[in-house]
Amino acid sequence: MNQSSTWKPVLAELIGTFVFFTIGAGAICTDVVTGGKVGLLGIAIAHGFILANVINYTGPISGGHHNPAVTFGAWVGGKIQTGLAVLYVVAQLVGGVLAGVLLWIIFPEKPGGLGTPTVDTSLISPGMAVLVEAALTFFLVLSVYGTGIDSRAPNVPTIGGYGIGLTVMVDILMGGPLTGASMNPARTFGPGLVAGVWDHHWVYWVGPLLGGGIAGILYAKLFLED
Repeated sequence: MNQSSTWKPVLAELIGTFVFFTIGAGAICTDVVTGGKVGLLGIAIAHGFILANVINYTGPISGGHHNPAVTFGAWVGGKIQTGLAVLYVVAQLVGGVLAGVLLWIIFPEKPGGLGTPTVDTSLISPGMAVLVEAALTFFLVLSVYGTGIDSRAPNVPTIGGYGIGLTVMVDILMGGPLTGASMNPARTFGPGLVAGVWDHHWVYWVGPLLGGGIAGILYAKLFLED
């Protein structure tokens, strides 16, 4: 891929990630400052629907990853070149940090660690949290392959975005109280860097990359026909 055709998808990844995290993590901040008026369902809806919308307008440009675990899953399945995958991950991390900065401006008291996912160790151990994050990300990357990467997917732009967004939404409903249901290293890194929240940070790299990698290999090797 030449330089002129690289910067557009990389920029789309940065902008889309910034939008996704600002709304998703922002919903958590708003929930904290309003005493729980958003709630778990509201937080899940905010993440799911903004991601669906972002994918629908960045998908034709970059594939709409907005997640290092998704990019990793696509890479191990041979669906993105190594150099571009690295640029995507950098863009996603930068977009996450920018979202954290904007939320810090809006919420200077950094409520809820600016929406940084954390492990509730009263409910789950860090080791089990890795399994939860891996499983949730596995489901997410399967949906990315099935609705966005597989050429047999219905040729309807909104199906991919909402199929993926709804997976994120239901994943949060299940795993949100346990691990924050990040499924995304950049989603934890960006707000966490700005808020200074690093509790069990390794969980949000190991779990999602493990789950995303397994999903990418399985789908690419067993189900893809092209």
